[in-house]
Amino acid sequence: MTDALVAEDVRRTYGDTVALDGVSLTVAEGEVYGLIGPNGAGKTTLVRALTGTTEAEGRVAVFDSTPREVDPERVGLLPQEFSPAERLTARELVDYYGGLYDHARDTAAVLADVGLSEDADTWYEKLSGGQKRRACVATALVNDPDLLLLDEPTTGIDPAGRRALWALVERLASEGTTVLLTTHYMAEAERLCDRVGLLTDGRLAAEGSPAELVATYGGDAYLEVESSDPDAGAALEAAGYRLAADRDLAVAGIEAREVGAVAETLDKAGVAYGALAWRQPNLEDVYLSLTGQAVGAGGTAVERGESEAEPVAASGGVR
Repeated sequence: MTDALVAEDVRRTYGDTVALDGVSLTVAEGEVYGLIGPNGAGKTTLVRALTGTTEAEGRVAVFDSTPREVDPERVGLLPQEFSPAERLTARELVDYYGGLYDHARDTAAVLADVGLSEDADTWYEKLSGGQKRRACVATALVNDPDLLLLDEPTTGIDPAGRRALWALVERLASEGTTVLLTTHYMAEAERLCDRVGLLTDGRLAAEGSPAELVATYGGDAYLEVESSDPDAGAALEAAGYRLAADRDLAVAGIEAREVGAVAETLDKAGVAYGALAWRQPNLEDVYLSLTGQAVGAGGTAVERGESEAEPVAASGGVR
């Protein structure tokens, strides 16, 4: 398998700020590769270095050419910040970008791909935030690229629109398009990516398939117990449960089917409790394990202990 994209020891500084600190990665043809991390991790700077829109030290090759020498027909780019003319309709916007290429796709087909057929003749300024983002995605698809770089493609898109774009990326990948995307949505990376790179402070902390990373760094599944009862932890340990050392009150190494047994243990011990929340390890836990930070809403970095679990059972002990 040949490589569509190669980066070797890529470095970029802005004054005293180190944005990229020796990043190396390869993306094979037909692969979906995700760069994940919070805002400020270096994701956008790396995309700019890979596309030649910012100067950086190190080596970058796109289809064995430099980013500025590669055939532009082969590459599609959606920047994180993109503000097209607001008095163009979605159709006119895609027509304009299609006109920059010798062999552009049909505009109507591209708009259909991103779910904007019914809003094709709406001015860009009148589109919702999610529709605007989908229109921008369309401009990156109009040349039918072999390599598609998407910088935070689903930011600002509603859940239904996000799932539609996920399906589109999956279809493009199945047809052979190479995709590199950045995201702070861990579920997005887990669903779409063959491999991911965890970027923090301009460095790759780890790289591999989502399943490999979770298995290596994600830790055990655990059950969070909402309780202010000082005897809660002792009651659980007395029943043979192992408590997670890095959480306020959580049973480690437990399966979902055991939640009822934990509740029964607490009830028998006379411990007052509220919600019980069970979680399987995921990429969020991997990132937390490797960096001490979670990626919160809007892509902000959140310190250890501030991420939320999904409640799967709620009952009150000693009611």
